[in-house]
Amino acid sequence: MSTANALLLLFAGIAAGFVNTVAGGGSVITLPVLVEIVGASVANGTNRVAILMENAVAAASFHRGKKVPWRFVGPLLVPIILGAGAGAWVATLLTAETMKRVFGLVIVLVALSMLVRPSRWMQEGEPRIREPWRSLAFFGIGFYGGFVQAGVGFLLLVGLVLVEGLGLIRGNAAKVVLILAYTPLSLILFARAGQVDWAAGATLGVGSMTGALIASRLAIRKGAGWIRWVVIGAAMAAAARMLLT
Repeated sequence: MSTANALLLLFAGIAAGFVNTVAGGGSVITLPVLVEIVGASVANGTNRVAILMENAVAAASFHRGKKVPWRFVGPLLVPIILGAGAGAWVATLLTAETMKRVFGLVIVLVALSMLVRPSRWMQEGEPRIREPWRSLAFFGIGFYGGFVQAGVGFLLLVGLVLVEGLGLIRGNAAKVVLILAYTPLSLILFARAGQVDWAAGATLGVGSMTGALIASRLAIRKGAGWIRWVVIGAAMAAAARMLLT
């Protein structure tokens, strides 16, 4: 790997790690870079190395700040891991282009919801759905995350903030823990299919860890109001990328 490519991966990782930790859509930054450097056939799998590294750092930071709602996270681990495993397996066989365009529209709706009815995102409340619907919903989110990853943070924020009733800070903390939980299985499946470039993934991951650490500390210190605007900006940028390219 050339020095220029390594630096490009590092800086892309910093940006993506920051965005992913407090919003979502960082993979729309990293995947085009990876496609140019390692090729389209291994970009999706290689990206999971950085996802694993950044979420480990972010989860540890949120845990130290006592923001992880473990009581809510625990019951969601099994459905989201199973969904991610199924999604990653399908991703080794199929293209993600159709799903990305459909999801681009979903992200636009998320951003509009935060603009029109911000109070629903800023305040904590009671869970709005019960089992088995909750497990089915998070299985579906896990499937998307395992399949393409790009933008899964927005779906998780909808599920955790609007459905589970968590605020944006604890919702983000729960989000990174859930992504950390399912990513190893996804990474294993991509690796077994020969779709991971470990050197590029680790280089990207170093940058992603840096961005994630900065973002998690800012989220704890600055609060939900700041996170809301980051989510809106990231959502619109991610949607534009998915719909127009």
